[in-house]
Amino acid sequence: MANATGLVAGYALDALLGDPRRWHPVAGFGRAAGALERRVYRPDRAAGVVFTALAVGAPVLLGAAAARVTRRHPVARAALVAAGTWTVLGGRTLRHESRVMARALRRADLPAARARLGHLCGRDPATLDEPELARATVESVAENTSDAVVAPLVWGAVAGLPGLLGYRAANTLDAMVGHRSPRYARFGTPAARLDDLVNLVPSRLTGLLTVAVAPVAHGNRAAAWHVWRRDRADHPSPNAGQCEAAMAGALGVRLGGRNVYFGRSETRPFLGDGPRPEARHLKRAARVSGAVGLAALGLAALYPVTVGRLVGAAGRAALRTVAGSRAVAVAGASSAGSVAGRGSGR
Repeated sequence: MANATGLVAGYALDALLGDPRRWHPVAGFGRAAGALERRVYRPDRAAGVVFTALAVGAPVLLGAAAARVTRRHPVARAALVAAGTWTVLGGRTLRHESRVMARALRRADLPAARARLGHLCGRDPATLDEPELARATVESVAENTSDAVVAPLVWGAVAGLPGLLGYRAANTLDAMVGHRSPRYARFGTPAARLDDLVNLVPSRLTGLLTVAVAPVAHGNRAAAWHVWRRDRADHPSPNAGQCEAAMAGALGVRLGGRNVYFGRSETRPFLGDGPRPEARHLKRAARVSGAVGLAALGLAALYPVTVGRLVGAAGRAALRTVAGSRAVAVAGASSAGSVAGRGSGR
């Protein structure tokens, strides 16, 4: 109950306040991870494994220690989980950026829209027109609904405070070193693979929830389901395509195409069947993102008091069984030793 209450309270804080404007803990973690990278960097995967293990392991251990200290103090546990959830969520900020971009595009203010794109993704906006800026925004909202909302809630529900902090650490490392570049081609691979792993379930849940809530943006569930099932595996990322294909179907637009980053470009398959996104689609994308977040919160809050309780009871029963088996084995060995001792003394 403490974890469930903390998740709900943390989500409410994010919805009301958004990201902390100053002294954001995630930014502090990024600076610490950057300092660690400078100390351990070598252009090979072994160094990347050490870096990723240390940078993710430290927050997980910190969260585990805090959870253990508050094991018998549910109010303190709920407060810590609430603070952790607020820290790692980014739903309000994501929806805000989508609406800001929509306003700039409706005014046909391309310089302002291009300047704003950096708040959402790492593409080079210099030559992007309205459809491409709108497409980049929709794709970023779709993917980050999983990364910044659904995935933290899932890991918070399953693993409490260690799950929240560990997930955000892994996701932040992927953003820092997981991209393709000469420096991180090998060093960043472990961080990228870990991020892929921890997002496997949340991204697919995001896709399913996007299909389910499509009507809130005047979308069609059947069309969203069709596009999601058909196109979700076409994306080069094992997870982003799950979210983007569902969003394309929910909005009735076509995503994908050529993405230009600073110094490189990628051409991705098309997702969806409709027209290219426009400014009017961005408000609908934000609405879908908000509805998906609320649905994920409901599932996350229910998990610790339903499935999580059953899993915990099964785990405790298994531990008792193992402990009992060991006790019987020790008792048997002691008895055998006692008999052998009496026999040897005759």
